[in-house]
Amino acid sequence: MNPICDSFGIAVRQLRTSQDISQGALAEKAQLNRSYISEIECGKVVPSIITMDKIAGALNTNLSDLILHYERLRQRHFAHLHLQPIAA
Repeated sequence: MNPICDSFGIAVRQLRTSQDISQGALAEKAQLNRSYISEIECGKVVPSIITMDKIAGALNTNLSDLILHYERLRQRHFAHLHLQPIAA
């Protein structure tokens, strides 16, 4: 699995569960399919920026906060693996 997709999926799941929202409710609010939300949370797909923005809105946050949460998780993942993230 891709650590970027994994971290983004974990970020979505953490924010969703912290608000006690089901995958189905999130999917409905974001106008997405529930199975697609599941695939995102499992790190199986790479969502578009439009999809990420829909998810952020459905989670009552903005895209930058969702990405910031993802970045924090990603940094922890790299630290756990004792790897350095690739600089852009």
